[in-house]
Amino acid sequence: MAQLLVRDISDRIVTELKKRAKRNGRSAEAEHRAILEQALKPSAADFWREADRLRNELQESCRMFTDSTKFIRQDRDRR
Repeated sequence: MAQLLVRDISDRIVTELKKRAKRNGRSAEAEHRAILEQALKPSAADFWREADRLRNELQESCRMFTDSTKFIRQDRDRR
């Protein structure tokens, strides 16, 4: 795994990170990882933006996609 070194952090920030880590029952290092993971997790807005991009890309490719509900119903009715 890679390591990350952050320099020139104010004493106030370090103190607050240690407090937060203690509140969450983690080491300071584990808290730093949790903060980074949360900050870089895609948001709902990112998800919908990507969904729109993919939808537009499919429409521009002129591919036709039909509603499969009818075919699923027919298949279930045959059983």
